[in-house]
Amino acid sequence: MSNQPPTKDLSWAKPLSVDLLLKVLNVTFLHPFVAWMLPLCMRAQAMPWSHTAMQIVIGYASFLTALFFANVLNLQIAYSKARKVDLSEEVIVVTGGASGLGLLIAEVYGMRGASVAVLDVKELESGEARGVSVYKCDVGDKDQVAKVAIEIERTLGTPTILINNAVVVNGKSLLDLSIEDVERNFRVNLLSHFYTLKTFLPSMIRARRGTIVTVSSVIGQLGAAQLSDYAASKAGVTAMHKSLVAELKSTPDIKAILVTPGQLTTPLFNGVKTPSGFFAPELEPVDVAKEIIATIDGGSSAQLAMPLYARWIDWINVLPVGVQTIIRRWSGVDSGMETFVGRQAREKESLI
Repeated sequence: MSNQPPTKDLSWAKPLSVDLLLKVLNVTFLHPFVAWMLPLCMRAQAMPWSHTAMQIVIGYASFLTALFFANVLNLQIAYSKARKVDLSEEVIVVTGGASGLGLLIAEVYGMRGASVAVLDVKELESGEARGVSVYKCDVGDKDQVAKVAIEIERTLGTPTILINNAVVVNGKSLLDLSIEDVERNFRVNLLSHFYTLKTFLPSMIRARRGTIVTVSSVIGQLGAAQLSDYAASKAGVTAMHKSLVAELKSTPDIKAILVTPGQLTTPLFNGVKTPSGFFAPELEPVDVAKEIIATIDGGSSAQLAMPLYARWIDWINVLPVGVQTIIRRWSGVDSGMETFVGRQAREKESLI
């Protein structure tokens, strides 16, 4: 029998992260409404307006209010007026929607009465979903995409929302990747975006309404060991999306949403180590799906980066290279894939 003391179960602390703390602060101490309650409460205690403490809290509340309206103005300048989204009139195409994040989004919209088409090489992981039609299609094959588009148009109508979510992960070092691995990676992760956009975007432009959702990854901005092909394809996806946004300026009712999440708790990244659950928490697909769905429903363009570090990742590039190296070592970004197994474990369990 081992004499080692039992390992403490800290599962209660797992949800605790810098993102959760910031979320709490945003609805309490950093919220303008809450901040303005302070001088009112102090005034109710007969504190004079000229008192130093009163001046400080008024200045604090004024600062938060100014930031709030500056953010509203910032979003208005960046994304213009929102379009009206009526789900009864929307036809939604989700690539890679047979499992994970894509399946969650498809299921939610299917239950809410929208017409949903899932493009995937697999059947739905959940078996079936109300309001969701599945079209077996390799989105990395332009001929298959063109063929299935005709079928969607015939059975569901003209697509108005396109969610490019399909992805593959090889998880190998550059020298271990076969040419077939690399080609498949770029076909599914990058070229599929061009194929679906060239297929579905023209009809959106003619109708002068639509929403494009591009699911990228923070790895596209960072790069990481054993993810050279994946990182390169995601970097290309992000650059492509930004170019597309510039080209759509003349059609403001076509909205474009860029999603750059960190690591998701999906089978796609089974086995990947997360060195710090506090600073770089794993994302639950349902939380990412909520953000995407809320943004689509709001009819606005957006850049959704989560968790917190993903919003500030570009600042790493302005740091001295030595500091960048220290940050990479501390974060463990280049060692996380050492225990990667991906979907292999689940596939072996299900004997598929």
